[in-house]
Amino acid sequence: MLEKKQEKYDIAYLKMAETWGKLSYCDRKKVGALIVKDRMIISDGYNGTPSGFENVCEDDEHFTKWYVLHAEANAILKVASSTQSCKEATLYITLSPCKECSKLIHQSGIIRVVYSKAYKDTSGLEFLKKAGVELVHVPFEK
Repeated sequence: MLEKKQEKYDIAYLKMAETWGKLSYCDRKKVGALIVKDRMIISDGYNGTPSGFENVCEDDEHFTKWYVLHAEANAILKVASSTQSCKEATLYITLSPCKECSKLIHQSGIIRVVYSKAYKDTSGLEFLKKAGVELVHVPFEK
């Protein structure tokens, strides 16, 4: 019974993360993230350029600019500048983390990652699994 309830929450938070991702100015991928702790959303993020930079994420050849921040990094950075903590939180993200973001996730204290789509490079997921972070893949129809 408890598992079914958790699954409903996971789907609901993932759908919210997907909606949040639509705020991204990136053309290639729009990724959204929510950090939830004790059933409370403590942070959100989407992929995009750093504050004070132009909103365009891709260069003239349609490649993503190197300084674009990923959704989960933006969400973790928001927590870092607040009074909250990611310790024992869950990250909901529409695309599984890359290897760079997986280090931030682990180091921030997040213990559970729920994602709807797998990123082509699975080394981030492999790292998180090795670090003991619970990984939950919840594919859902839009």
